[in-house]
Amino acid sequence: MAQLFFKYGAMNSGKTIEILKVAHNYEEQNKPVVLMTSGLDTRDEIGVISSRIGLRREAIPIFHETNVYDIVEKMTDKPYCILVDESQFLEQAHVVQFAKIVDDLDIPVMAFGLKNDFKNELFEGSKYLLLYADKIEELKTICWFCHKKATMNLRMDDHKPVYTGEQIQIGGNEAYYPVCRKHYVNPPLLNRKDEENV
Repeated sequence: MAQLFFKYGAMNSGKTIEILKVAHNYEEQNKPVVLMTSGLDTRDEIGVISSRIGLRREAIPIFHETNVYDIVEKMTDKPYCILVDESQFLEQAHVVQFAKIVDDLDIPVMAFGLKNDFKNELFEGSKYLLLYADKIEELKTICWFCHKKATMNLRMDDHKPVYTGEQIQIGGNEAYYPVCRKHYVNPPLLNRKDEENV
């Protein structure tokens, strides 16, 4: 029986590598998958899932007006699985549509993304995935500043932590750090040498 999965983790927890690995495992067995990603993610280019280690795949971009259920329902060859990257940027309607794909079309959906933003609040997509998902799994990574598990995402600007502003600001290691609760509240100041290693 198909299920809706939400696999979340802080920045640098390997979410994109995991999604590409799952896609490879299915396809190696001649089981086609559909890759989707938020149209808001423009770090590489729109409609591309790319990891920090250089792996990349084309994907169907999801925008405000996109009806993912209609896209999948109209496919002649049904996929064995749908894999969604940057799922924190989904809207409630998209999450409901993915749940309907699972329930009505019997196709599993695995959504990967952040749970909380730099203000330590839930993204809309993450909130509704936590509510609708059949299975929830945390992908773990360590704090940038210590050995503890990172559970939060710290936005830095000009070597200083930022706790206010627009929720969505696309960026990678140059702007966001995976951190534990202690270092989210009281992060060490970064110097130029630290930034060069990012």
